[in-house]
Amino acid sequence: MWVKVCGITCTEDAVLAVAAGADAIGLNFVPSSKRHISLDTARAVVEAVSGRARVIGVVADLDESALRELLAQSGVDTLQLHGHEPAHLVERLLPDAFKVIHVENGADVDRARSYPGDLLLLDTKSGDQLGGTGKSFDWSLVRGLAAERRVVVAGRLTVENVAQAIEQINPWGVDVASGTEASDDPRRKRPELVARFIERARNAAKR
Repeated sequence: MWVKVCGITCTEDAVLAVAAGADAIGLNFVPSSKRHISLDTARAVVEAVSGRARVIGVVADLDESALRELLAQSGVDTLQLHGHEPAHLVERLLPDAFKVIHVENGADVDRARSYPGDLLLLDTKSGDQLGGTGKSFDWSLVRGLAAERRVVVAGRLTVENVAQAIEQINPWGVDVASGTEASDDPRRKRPELVARFIERARNAAKR
């Protein structure tokens, strides 16, 4: 079970997530996000965890040249495309990017199937918000897709429900942001929640 801890904003939280067993961490480059970080911070995080976990840059609605420049300047391994990026752009960026589909109904699942690449991240559709909403979607919608592709599930996953999500969907991976954050600061992680989330996800996968 591949586990990504997203919304990392500092090297301290990056290091603790990797030490707890995270396969990947997410850095947010979307300016409107409360978890947005600078390029300097991104470079520091990459240096701190390089070789121990994949570092994924969360972006939205940038053109191809800007995306490639961000890859080069930040040092992240992969870009997670959270906006309205077309399939042909994803195709050109493979294997350095994957698409996020915001799920509300079956039509969204069908749209997910139209995107290239083996990996897809499925998150909750919630107005104009691009993730980290603290809301989940109907997991039953994506069981079939999870049997066809490497699906990573996000959207209000927590220590309390991650095992249930894995048992219902059998995804390739899970992604957590708000479910591991400090209650008074969405920019910081609670170490005990990160560790428990990863442990419960791995135990559920074994079952």
